[in-house]
Amino acid sequence: MKKIAVLVLALLLTLGSILTGCGRQQKASPGEAAKKEITVGATARPHAEILERIKPVLAQEGITLNIKVFNDYAQLNPALADKQIDANFFQHIPYLEDYNQKTGNKLVYIAKVHIEPMGIYSQKIKSADELKNARTIAIPNDATNGGRALMLLAKAGVIKLKEGTGIMATKNDIVEKPAGLTIQELDAAMLPRSLTDVDAAVINGNYALEAKLNPVKDALVLEDKSSPFANVLVVRPEDKDNPALKKLAEALNTPEVKKFLEEQYQGAVIPAF
Repeated sequence: MKKIAVLVLALLLTLGSILTGCGRQQKASPGEAAKKEITVGATARPHAEILERIKPVLAQEGITLNIKVFNDYAQLNPALADKQIDANFFQHIPYLEDYNQKTGNKLVYIAKVHIEPMGIYSQKIKSADELKNARTIAIPNDATNGGRALMLLAKAGVIKLKEGTGIMATKNDIVEKPAGLTIQELDAAMLPRSLTDVDAAVINGNYALEAKLNPVKDALVLEDKSSPFANVLVVRPEDKDNPALKKLAEALNTPEVKKFLEEQYQGAVIPAF
């Protein structure tokens, strides 16, 4: 009987040792537990450039940042909602709000980063005063950027909008414009290329930069620092407290990034923090 009891005890001790060993193998070391990998969707310039700048900072925190560049910014919010990416960085707040309202999504922003002043550009017109002589002006065809463009044209005195019209303005809200002026709506990415065909175009800052246009020097009219269109880092609502994404947000709002924006873009991209 004693021999049986000793044998059972030995088996129990051996089993306990095996289970303890398995537990140790499954438990990650502190360094391994801290490692994170996140994928952020962005348009090429300046968003992806800014993200590249902070890669080393995140690496020091044990976070691997993968940057996925999209040529069509209309695909970035659907990609985030479908969990193809962990965050996106391309849009301003009114665009985000409009997307959520139209789709029923509840994407949220966790950091304001910069403003890309929208500008009016032309290869045929040399001054803002001459814009009243334009016959065709192209603007973005998405709701918020189209309204934003119309607001800039109104600020420049080219058109007049209905009283109280805001960023959701459409061509139907124009109450005064020069005789013969046509407002042409195009995909935002196509606007720089349209400059050879239209008298002027209202172009988003990122697409102006990609087309080698200098907003400060080349724009006939440019939004100023009071613009409400801050570009933001956006995530799914359940990820707003994700530690790795919060580290990303913090890295985008550092004095080093502010200095980079000011020196690299010379007023074409303005810090919003």
